Amino acid sequence: MSNYLSLEKLVQIDSPSGFTQRAADYTVDLLKSYGLNPSYTNKNAVKCNLGTTPPILSIAAHLDTLGAIVTRINGDGTLSFSKLGGPVLNSFEGEYCRIYTLNDKVYTGTLLLNNPATHVNREAGTAKRNINTMHIRIDEVVYNMDDVEQLGIRVGDIICFDTRYQELESGYIKSRFMDNKAGCYVLFELARRLKAAGKDVPVEIFFSNYEEVGHGGTCGYAPTIQELLVLDMGVVGDGCAGDERCCSICAKDSSGPYDYAFRKKLVQLADKNKIPYIIDVYPFYGSDGSAALRAGNDFRVALIGPGVAASHGMERTHKRGIEATIDLCLAYIEQMEETC
Repeated sequence: MSNYLSLEKLVQIDSPSGFTQRAADYTVDLLKSYGLNPSYTNKNAVKCNLGTTPPILSIAAHLDTLGAIVTRINGDGTLSFSKLGGPVLNSFEGEYCRIYTLNDKVYTGTLLLNNPATHVNREAGTAKRNINTMHIRIDEVVYNMDDVEQLGIRVGDIICFDTRYQELESGYIKSRFMDNKAGCYVLFELARRLKAAGKDVPVEIFFSNYEEVGHGGTCGYAPTIQELLVLDMGVVGDGCAGDERCCSICAKDSSGPYDYAFRKKLVQLADKNKIPYIIDVYPFYGSDGSAALRAGNDFRVALIGPGVAASHGMERTHKRGIEATIDLCLAYIEQMEETC
C-alpha cells in the first residue's frame, strides 16, 4: 500500500471552487519534488506532462471541493451564505468552518439552523435545512452588522468547512471531500511511480479547479490530446453497484454515455490484471468529462474512480478502491506503450 500523507495534506488545504490556489500550489510543489515540470493554465488549473513527447492521453481529477460564500451580513451579526457546489446541508449542519477575508484574515464559525436552540424552538428537529433557514455563527464578539464589518468580513468571502480526515486500520479513509481529493491522490501516485520507474509516456495529468460548478474540465489540455480519462468518485448507494473497495467504471451518467470502446478497453484490462472493479450507471452525476465534451473537445472520454460513500456529505472511501484505480490507470498506460 502507498503512503497516504500527500492525500492527508491535500485534504487539509481548504479549496472550494473559486478558492483553489493554495491546493494548486501544493500540487505544483509536490510534482516538482518528483522531478517533474508542472505548469498552470490560464485559469489556474495544473497540468504536467509525464513524458518528453506530446501527450495523447490526459488523466484528470479535480482539486476543488464543496464550500460556501457569504451573501449577507445579518442584523444580529450572523452570516447568510450561498453554496459553492452542492453540499448536503443536513450533513454539514453543526460543522465548524473558516471564513477567509479579502485582507487575508481567517475567522472561525459554525453552520447552524436559524434559532437552533431546542429549548426555545420546538421545530428545531423538523425544520427544513436550506440556505434560507441556516446561517454561519462567527466565533467573535459581534452583535450587529457593524461589528462584523469591523472584522473585515464582507459579502463574497469564502467559507470552508472542516474535513475531519481519519485514516483507519481497516483501510477506510473517512473525510469530507474524498470527492475528489482521492482522485487527485491517484494522479500524485501515477506521477511518482512512473517517474521513479524512469517511464517516458505520452500522458498528461490534469488537475481542474472548477468541477463542482460545472466548467472545470472545459479547457486547458495539451492540443495533442486524443483521450481523456477522468478520475472522480464512484457512486455508492441504492440502485448503484459502487463499492468503496473497488474501482468504478462508469458507463453513463446524467450527461450521457461515455466512450464505449474506451470503456471496453478498461474493463478488459481490469479483468486481465484481476483489478477489483464494477461497471455502473450514475443517475445524478456529471464530471469533468461531461464538461469537456460539452465544450466541444474532440476527445474520447472515460470515467473511473474509487467508490465513495455518502457523497457530498460525510464521505468515506477505502485504500483498496484507491489502489485499484491506480492499478487500472497504470495498466492502461502500459497497453498504450505496447501499441505505440
